[in-house]
Amino acid sequence: MGRAFEFRKARKMKRWSAMSKAFTRIGKDIVMAVKEGGPDPDSNARLRAVIQNAKSVNMPKDNVERAIKRASDKSQGDYKEVIFEGYAPHGIAILVETATDNNTRTVANVRSYFNKCDGSLGTSGSVVFMFDHTCNFRINGEGLDPEELELEFIDYGAEEVFADEDGILIYAPFESFGAIQSELESRNIEILSSGFERIPQVTKKLTPEQAADVEKLLEKLDDDDDVQNVYHTMEESED
Repeated sequence: MGRAFEFRKARKMKRWSAMSKAFTRIGKDIVMAVKEGGPDPDSNARLRAVIQNAKSVNMPKDNVERAIKRASDKSQGDYKEVIFEGYAPHGIAILVETATDNNTRTVANVRSYFNKCDGSLGTSGSVVFMFDHTCNFRINGEGLDPEELELEFIDYGAEEVFADEDGILIYAPFESFGAIQSELESRNIEILSSGFERIPQVTKKLTPEQAADVEKLLEKLDDDDDVQNVYHTMEESED
């Protein structure tokens, strides 16, 4: 198994675990997808992917439809995707993905979290190179062999394919998302969820006391409504 498998195993259920927070994040994803490609999922691949993710966290269909309708309203504000980079205590690199309708507020909040937790907010490009930007798909694995699937999807960019109790996961570089999504759909393979992740190239092991210092910052970032995802180079345990 490769780095994607280990990354997924360690992070499983750690974040996006609060249902209300997941709904908030998906709601923003719907707005950005509709603004970018329109309200019809049949012609908007990004919106199709977000709707699949909504189903995977049991977001009610009515909630999804209301979010699409609101996003179609020209008076609805837009969200901008902004990335923040910095360091937590003990030399742990942090990458924060946000979706915000008020960049001034988000910058101030994120900066305050780093400062309060003895971290430092860096400049653009200071840590992003330490992470591989990947896309992933979770598919219904019934009747499919992961090893055969990996061989078949190498031509579309797949780098790692493995099974777990919830289906089969496909990992590939960020830019391969469209090709893999199209091929899965053309084969009528059910996509349960999909998304993007940043996998650290190298991780650092900390003592429990040091890890607790880093977790304080991660928790503050995770609790912010503007924050979509947080990635770091601290070695995580399944516990």
